[in-house]
Amino acid sequence: MQAPSGQITAPALQALLENGALAGEWVLDPRKSSVQLKSRSMGGLIRVNGFFRDVSGKGAVSPDGEVSGIVTVAAASIDTRNTRRDTHLRSADFFDSDNHPDITFTADGIRPSGQGVAVTGALTVCGRTRLLSFDASASVLGDGEIWLDAEVRVNRADFGLIWNLLGMVARTNTLTVRAVFIRR
Repeated sequence: MQAPSGQITAPALQALLENGALAGEWVLDPRKSSVQLKSRSMGGLIRVNGFFRDVSGKGAVSPDGEVSGIVTVAAASIDTRNTRRDTHLRSADFFDSDNHPDITFTADGIRPSGQGVAVTGALTVCGRTRLLSFDASASVLGDGEIWLDAEVRVNRADFGLIWNLLGMVARTNTLTVRAVFIRR
């Protein structure tokens, strides 16, 4: 699904936050939202692309423009179009989805910055939480939708995901996130 053409500038977003136009409760639309995983294996020769089939979330904007929220991904919903690899990714070698069913990002702040927004919060994978900040593009649609798009680089070793037979699997991965929120 393509992003809407209404990408908003930082000053325009700041005005919407300050005047209370975005205040209220928001819920993630799983039909329009996605979390994709990109990695490399075989010493960087093979690209591995996957996506998580089960994504949910919610957010809130206070009347004074403070933003918070959470995005939850079901770890077992990983799909790389390779059943054997997906089973391994769900195992204790990687996501350990039986013991840690959810991957969560809890946003504690979103502020206008540059050509979009700066997002701050914490990512929890396999029970380990690390602070995470990244830039995202933002679009606000008049019909009550907020779109956030970001590419976030994550070192899987920061979360204890260190399995790496013969050094063949990249430690740094890219998450491509599209989070579409609608008014509750």
